[in-house]
Amino acid sequence: MTPQIRVLKTILEIQTRIGELGTEISRDYQEKDLVLIGILKGSIFFLTDLSHQIRAPLAIEFMRLSSYDGEIASSGVVQIISDITQTIENKDVLIVEDIIDTGRTAHFLIEYLKTKKPTSIKICSLLYKPSRNIIPVHIHYLGFEIPDVFVVGYGMDYRGRYRNLPFIGTLAGVSRDKSV
Repeated sequence: MTPQIRVLKTILEIQTRIGELGTEISRDYQEKDLVLIGILKGSIFFLTDLSHQIRAPLAIEFMRLSSYDGEIASSGVVQIISDITQTIENKDVLIVEDIIDTGRTAHFLIEYLKTKKPTSIKICSLLYKPSRNIIPVHIHYLGFEIPDVFVVGYGMDYRGRYRNLPFIGTLAGVSRDKSV
């Protein structure tokens, strides 16, 4: 049985906002040595579409972190599963996230990347859940604020599925605490 999915953000809304973010980032990073660091797996669609909209030279790196252990609520412990492969020393880093909620992962990542001596570190997140924030982090480029709902699609998953949906939606019967 396929769960019912309610559309939260359409592909048109997503693409329009990504175009606006691309314009802002292009303006801010002209003449800079920009490295986008996509956080896998959720940011892959966002990073791809965003990179197409940035009119400035850039490199792309990926990291894979874990704080969920296959669940829908964060464990609070962030682990690096896969690190970047090139140096970011003296480069401008833009972390590309699918969603920021508690702020734990973003805070951990910023502190970790600072040890690699980049010129700057900023965050670009497609989604932000302010009601879930525990550790404040500054999101320099934000797609959308959303309510405290569990989202899937456009790279985000539920138990490994639904990443390929071309929109952002919520699953009926899935809450942060349990699947009903």
